Amino acid sequence: MFLVPFARRAALSRSLDHFFDPAFFGAAPSIPALDLSEDDKAYTVRLDVPGVAKEDVQVAIEGRRVSVQATTRRSEDKTDGPRAVYRERQVRSFSRSFLLPAEPSSADASAKLENGVLTLVVPKAVPRTVSRIAVN
Repeated sequence: MFLVPFARRAALSRSLDHFFDPAFFGAAPSIPALDLSEDDKAYTVRLDVPGVAKEDVQVAIEGRRVSVQATTRRSEDKTDGPRAVYRERQVRSFSRSFLLPAEPSSADASAKLENGVLTLVVPKAVPRTVSRIAVN
């Protein structure tokens, strides 16, 4: 089983892309790392989205394309109690889109977010059977 990349890149080119990645400067979404596995019945995708609440994750399946978007929230300052003196943590967004090897059955797909890892289980489509009709 393989993941169909949008474009093939050499390892050096990919590391240079990360070095000049606008996400480093807070201008663009981060690309979360993912693992894709399959068994006879489903594809399982695991994506790293640290600091994201499950309400802030959106997953869309359109044909073979799976798209995931997520955003972290910034905690609001309270009027009473402790106040922020210094902040380094920023609002971050994650975005990833990829193609599955075959069209899935998205009707029974499920998603679970636990410990910063989003796990998607997308059932495989049931193959269509071919009916043969005898000609008299």
